Amino acid sequence: MIRRFAAVFGLLLVFAAPAFPQSSTSSIPENAHAKSYGGGWECNLSYRLAGDTCVEVAVPQNAYPTNKPYGSGWECLHGYIEVEGTSCDKVFIPEGGYLDPSGKRWNCLRGYRKIDDICQEIALPENSYLTNDTSAPAWRCNRGFEAKGEKCLAIDVPEHAFLNGSKYGRPWTCERGYFEQDGTCTAVFIPENAYFDDAPYRNGWKCARGYEVSGKRCVLIKLPDNAHLDRSGNRWECNKSFQRARGRCVLSN
Repeated sequence: MIRRFAAVFGLLLVFAAPAFPQSSTSSIPENAHAKSYGGGWECNLSYRLAGDTCVEVAVPQNAYPTNKPYGSGWECLHGYIEVEGTSCDKVFIPEGGYLDPSGKRWNCLRGYRKIDDICQEIALPENSYLTNDTSAPAWRCNRGFEAKGEKCLAIDVPEHAFLNGSKYGRPWTCERGYFEQDGTCTAVFIPENAYFDDAPYRNGWKCARGYEVSGKRCVLIKLPDNAHLDRSGNRWECNKSFQRARGRCVLSN
């Protein structure tokens, strides 16, 4: 009886024990390894899945395997470029150039410009400097000089003038009290009862309040009855309820 009970108890222990999975090492194909997380397996570096096996990826010289299931399975090293999907050639860098951070292209150094497959040194004329604007000329003239063809020639600044730094038009401006005339700076003649006025499109002077322009002079304004000077101070207008008629101010009808 006791033996029979022991045998039955032993069978119960066998069936009640937890079932541990058997190692799947035998199911992993050659050139593969179990995944570090989750289940399953994956091909080793330089191999890629082909059905249920891992086949070697042909990595050309100067390339490295990507271990990606898509694409060629390899990429060129920094400084090399893929050629026809089969090889990696070194990026050609001409004199005066440098390798782009991408590692697949090149650019020209400062002081050079890209022309086809070379970097041509920029010829700087005397009295000029390099620019950083790729859309503008490669050089500009120093202050006091202007470009004439491929040269920088000194700007002829007349007496009583100064450089204005303008990129367009005349490079110099007459000093206060002078105006440009035939490439020179001529002093402004200010008549009596006037003052200097540098407003553009005028003659360089303006009559004082109470005076008006008459030729090249400033004459006293004679106010008719019932009139007053306007806001400019150089003309007159009629008082309210009066209107101008033949140089006088008459009552409005």
